[in-house]
Amino acid sequence: FPIHRPYYQLTEQERLLLWTGNQYFQGLNEFFKHLEEKAYKIQYRVMLARFRGKTICPSCQGSRLRKEAHWVQVGKKPITELVKLPVSELIIFFDSLKLDEHQKQIAGRLLTEIRNRLTYLSDVGLGYLTLNRASNTLSGGESQRINLAGSLGSSLVGSLYILDEPSIGLHSRDTGRLIKVLQRLRDLGNTVIVVEHDEEIIRSADYIIDIGPGAGRYGGEVIFQGTHEELIKSNEGLTAKYLSGVEKIAVPANRRQWNNFIELKGASENNLKGIDVKFPLEVMTVVTGVSGSGKSTLINKTLFLALNKRINGAGERTGRFGSLSGDLHRISQIELIDQNPIGKSSRSNPITYIKAWDDVRKLMAELPISEMNGYKASHFSFNVEGGRCEECQGEGVIKVEMQFMADVYLTCEHCHGTRFKEEILDVRYAGKNVHDLLEMSVTESLEFFRSQKDSAAKKITQKLQPLADVGLGYIKLGQSSSTLSGGESQRIKLASFLARGHDIGHTLFIFDEPTTGLHFDDIKTLMSAFNALLDRGHTLIIIEHNPDVIKNADWIIDLGPEGGSAGGNLVFAGTPEDMLKCKESYTAKYLIDKLSH
Repeated sequence: FPIHRPYYQLTEQERLLLWTGNQYFQGLNEFFKHLEEKAYKIQYRVMLARFRGKTICPSCQGSRLRKEAHWVQVGKKPITELVKLPVSELIIFFDSLKLDEHQKQIAGRLLTEIRNRLTYLSDVGLGYLTLNRASNTLSGGESQRINLAGSLGSSLVGSLYILDEPSIGLHSRDTGRLIKVLQRLRDLGNTVIVVEHDEEIIRSADYIIDIGPGAGRYGGEVIFQGTHEELIKSNEGLTAKYLSGVEKIAVPANRRQWNNFIELKGASENNLKGIDVKFPLEVMTVVTGVSGSGKSTLINKTLFLALNKRINGAGERTGRFGSLSGDLHRISQIELIDQNPIGKSSRSNPITYIKAWDDVRKLMAELPISEMNGYKASHFSFNVEGGRCEECQGEGVIKVEMQFMADVYLTCEHCHGTRFKEEILDVRYAGKNVHDLLEMSVTESLEFFRSQKDSAAKKITQKLQPLADVGLGYIKLGQSSSTLSGGESQRIKLASFLARGHDIGHTLFIFDEPTTGLHFDDIKTLMSAFNALLDRGHTLIIIEHNPDVIKNADWIIDLGPEGGSAGGNLVFAGTPEDMLKCKESYTAKYLIDKLSH
């Protein structure tokens, strides 16, 4: 046993030996069993708390089946081995399976169904997934494409399919495959409606409906209906302008130079092949690669968690890696801006998240009518008792629990959805009460507060402006977090940092596919917000497939070349211009057109 080799470089067999032991070595499982027996002593309890967490079951090794299930084999492989193979390898296994005539009669129909369903998964770009992959580890785009593969497997005809951005999380290489799958559904006699921003999918559509011209109260109109060729000729609306090249996201004139960096060595979690990666500081780094190449494992599971432990001294178990070095002292904090909701409560909303509602409540409490009635800032909060409607406890709706059906939400009859008591709603600033302000869109509220001349209104405007700067002028200030999309939640988090100005120190921001759900024009706005963070001296690391974001990168880290077991290698690291020379990179092939514009 190689006792001087780091843990991340050990083989699976060597790691198993380390935990289970043999006749010469007790094994770590026995060591922790010994600690549990001594758990009545405080020092052992403290030690156990540090090392406890979820791990693979030592009995079944994560297969979830008893050993008897391993005795049944097809092609000399038990089901526990088959579900660990990527779909692409499973297809090869079943295609090369040799059966005699009797076995073919028994398994013929089953094998046809298995091959078809595996082929559909591969066709929608999921050839890198294993069949035992837990559903809670799948991205939204992966889950949607699995459902799509299931629909293909059912061979339905005469059906209406509605897909909401199926290209989420999909590399440009696999978008062509997705289009073929959608066309196959159409050719079977189905109707396919796709809500989408991806340029390639829009160009492949038989019929396009463009909604606009803007967002929120500036949208809601049908700008165009017709074919792609007719859309280009019409030049109506932002979609047509970007597709025709009248409007475009420009390539930066210069790439930012860098001297400082952090380096992650020996990253080997999941399919990562023990790679060493440098991440420049004070520039925008974009991490690319086909779906399943290891981007999220490298950035979210390894780099972020390792830095979080180093900077904040806490966090979950990190992905396996050898060392983290470089100019770590230059980073004061790290932020992962993902697409999780901005709050767990239904009361969470954009204006409270960016801390502007505190200023609004203070403003309302300083009005003469509030001082006369003894109203404090807390009276204008829907989170605490005082001014809120106690019938619905500031929710505006009342949940009616149904025994055998989904819960029903009814507008509160007492406050009619306004969330506040009647006497609180009588307090008005420039003709608006707190409910009126919460119902305003970001754009409307900026117009309203800019028209007021007092210092309080100016302060509120400064905090609200970043929401408009990240392209969220159309959302309501009091819109419940449960109604916001993942992309909207992500941009609200970005706006909160822009609103805080220069008081947050050098922060390393990690964004996981921030262009999800964004139109070409929204991406252009988002790039401006990214540049604002970079101008303040922060560092950006972005996981992204969108070519318009990739071409704006100062530095690119490309993983792959494929997904799953054929991925996890560092294919390229350098500038977008240098990437075009890398023949092994799939991303480079789709970047050529964007950099030549």
